[in-house]
Amino acid sequence: MLISILLRKISRKWFNIQKTTRQNIQSAKDTVFRGGIVIISTVLIVWLSIFLYTVFYYSYMPSMSYVRPVHLQFKSCNEKKGICSFPQAHVQLTKRQQLLMVGQPYKINLHLEMPESTANKELGMFMVCAQLRSREGHLVDHMCKSAMLHYRSTLLHTLTTLLFSPMMIFGNIEEKQDIVLELFNNFEEDQNHPVTIIFIEIQSRHIEFYSANLIINAHLSGLRYWMFYWPILSSCVGIGINLFFIMLVCTLSYIHFGSEDENFSYEKSEIEDDNDLKGDCKLFCNVLNL
Repeated sequence: MLISILLRKISRKWFNIQKTTRQNIQSAKDTVFRGGIVIISTVLIVWLSIFLYTVFYYSYMPSMSYVRPVHLQFKSCNEKKGICSFPQAHVQLTKRQQLLMVGQPYKINLHLEMPESTANKELGMFMVCAQLRSREGHLVDHMCKSAMLHYRSTLLHTLTTLLFSPMMIFGNIEEKQDIVLELFNNFEEDQNHPVTIIFIEIQSRHIEFYSANLIINAHLSGLRYWMFYWPILSSCVGIGINLFFIMLVCTLSYIHFGSEDENFSYEKSEIEDDNDLKGDCKLFCNVLNL
């Protein structure tokens, strides 16, 4: 009788030791596994947030500037020197269906590089007209603006020439002016008739110029303004917002599925403990019968 009681106590202690050891090993495995899952999940979430912000930036932000050379053409006079028609050019923006972003305002400027020649000084004001046309030839918008060389007196011109004459001799500086003419201030693309061709005409037969360029700049406002002029701040805020929502979804999902796994593992451990207890009892009962 005494031996049976002693064996029962030993069996209970052995069972408790086995149970404690098994629980400690299982908890260590779970800790390592969960730690690895947390580290991998954190890295993936951070990269996913950066990727989402990058995709949003390049899909939401328009190209800031487009530059197209303007090759002005005219008809030469047969009997006298000079030109006998207005200089004009068809500037092709793109061969694709659409270049500008719909809903984004743009500024369209014409840059004229004009020499300070006697003909240009005597020219006075002149008109520059522009037409925006789609691929099918549909007139989207048109505008005419006046321009002229900036006035400089004879004294100022003489002093400037004397001051910069060494650099003018070596060709570093030329006697010219860059005239920037704003043709369209707040143009927005029409989705039904996207602009692909811009027609430029200078309504003067006595103008002289070196080159002409058409520059289209995006006029940013609101969120686009902050994203372009404050890129670091906006990227930190955008990535932080993505991290918050992704972490929120992952946390809620983990809580939902983790509670079910804990209940399942708890029930499974109880069943295993009962089976182990029954097995140990049978073993010691067999020893006592012997």
